[in-house]
Amino acid sequence: MLSPRPPASHILAYAQTLDGGGVEKALLRLVRGWSDLGRRVTLVLGDSTGPLARDVPAAIETRILGRPSMIGMGSLASVTEEIAPDVLFCPGNHYSALAAWTKMRLGRRCPPIVAKISNALVRRDHGAAFAAAYRTWLRWHPHFVDELVAMSPAMADEARIEMGARPEMLHVIPNPPLRPVLGASVPALPNGRLLLGVGRLAPQKRWDRLIDAFGQMAQRDLSLVIIGEGNERAALEAHIARLGLHGRVLLPGHVADPTPILARAAALALVSDFEGVPGVLREALAVGTPVVTTDSSVAVREIVTHPSLGSIVPPGDAAALVAALDHWLVPGRARPTPVPQPGENAAAAYLDLFDRVVLDRRVKLAA
Repeated sequence: MLSPRPPASHILAYAQTLDGGGVEKALLRLVRGWSDLGRRVTLVLGDSTGPLARDVPAAIETRILGRPSMIGMGSLASVTEEIAPDVLFCPGNHYSALAAWTKMRLGRRCPPIVAKISNALVRRDHGAAFAAAYRTWLRWHPHFVDELVAMSPAMADEARIEMGARPEMLHVIPNPPLRPVLGASVPALPNGRLLLGVGRLAPQKRWDRLIDAFGQMAQRDLSLVIIGEGNERAALEAHIARLGLHGRVLLPGHVADPTPILARAAALALVSDFEGVPGVLREALAVGTPVVTTDSSVAVREIVTHPSLGSIVPPGDAAALVAALDHWLVPGRARPTPVPQPGENAAAAYLDLFDRVVLDRRVKLAA
């Protein structure tokens, strides 16, 4: 006897590119999990090239729009109407405008929308006027999203306050943890001790501040390696040259599986202005590597829960950053006991939520 068809049998998810962002990395882990659990998944992409292309599971269907801009991605609404999925998954804050557009275009024909909150809702990079406009935009979300997923309890609390989201529409599901990538290459790295940064070369990450701090550190028997790729590469390379740090600061590009380098590093530094739930902090602590991080998200203190795990400094406090790095990079400093990552059952938890939201929609339509 065949098993009954689950309510959310067909899931549509989308992303602009596969350039290596954390939102897209987490999305690919989720779609793989949903496919492995027997669901049909369609992934709509603006552009299918990029370092994450190798991580797209062969079992899922892909639709390539050929236009990765937000305007080009507007045809997501037409694709959604054409293939009629049971649920539409929005993988992060950056993409919620496309969810809103699809809802507006399709109206009652739009499938239920489940949106993940992937980034801080209170942003230090916003001026007063933009912050007010952004707050208004956030408060529109409960009008076009059926369910919201936060990656930690503190982020759920922030969504309740900033979005005006009802508690019953908020759910906490961590991202699935990073898995080893078989056959992944490791770039050539310098001998000796490493200070490591992992993330896109993007303005939000403020790698310029980490490079400045590295140049001021008392300890000189170190190399700084920043793994990732992005449009800030040329500016960062010029910054490294101006400080005379060529050969001591390396930008090796995207790495499919940074775990071996995380395990080797003396410490991991994350110096962003804002973050969601920084997965790289959890990945570092999982292999017993201490972290130095800015207070860039309400979730940071949920991860760095004890001084034995690392240090949290204010964004932009150069002296505090240098002091924290010098503290953790003293030779012989005890490393943290590894901290297991959450999210092992993330894919299944999402499927439970998808099934419930589809059933709720059917009940409402039948009433």
